[in-house]
Amino acid sequence: MALPRIASRDEWLTARKDLLVKEKELTRARDALNTMRRELPMVEIEKDYRFTGPEGEVGLLDMFEGRRQLMVGHFMFDPSWEDGCPSCSAGADEMSQGLLDHLATRDTSLAYVSRAPLDKIERYKAKKGWTFRWYSSNGSDFNYDFHVTLDESVQPAEYNYRPAAEYGPTWTGDAQPFEMPGLSCFLRDGDRVFHTYSQYARGAESTGGSYYFLDLTALGRQEDWEKPAGRADHARTNQPDFAS
Repeated sequence: MALPRIASRDEWLTARKDLLVKEKELTRARDALNTMRRELPMVEIEKDYRFTGPEGEVGLLDMFEGRRQLMVGHFMFDPSWEDGCPSCSAGADEMSQGLLDHLATRDTSLAYVSRAPLDKIERYKAKKGWTFRWYSSNGSDFNYDFHVTLDESVQPAEYNYRPAAEYGPTWTGDAQPFEMPGLSCFLRDGDRVFHTYSQYARGAESTGGSYYFLDLTALGRQEDWEKPAGRADHARTNQPDFAS
């Protein structure tokens, strides 16, 4: 197991200050990127998407709970599955009431949406002890229109703004339909709802806490792609399910 090089305190401090210069560059670049994200145009939602929740049938507007913004986590849960996706579950495990309350103070609601029927969602939610809002989009175009359920028989499959075929043969043909993760943001102006942003693939890491905590440590995420190599006694794959 390869550990960091041992140095004197003064040598460490010099290296740390050099790294701080890069960290400040990244902070400024991230601020600039966030500004660009806020400057994106928005698209009005014209379809009347219907969802099923514990309170019955709702529309996208209802999911705002009267707030100005709505964040929707696209949770991978195929109707034929008995349990939700392990990686999505790992992210949902970190969804605390405190976070939801803090979002609410900034006029923002958060909910999950999956294609599984509500009875499966409710059973799995109870099994995991979760309390956040989670809706079924079963029978709706919602998952397909936001490219988190890929099925060429419904519409051309794409993910993270690229045609599914660019990802290789496992993304096409008999493998479909299949579910993928993501997060979408919406803005309400009166009763009009607008889509402002969606992120997929590794972009969703920014809303998952454990990875960014681990990135601050000497051993990092302890996954097989990280450099420097050999920092972990058990190099895991890049599947963020935290099962092992």
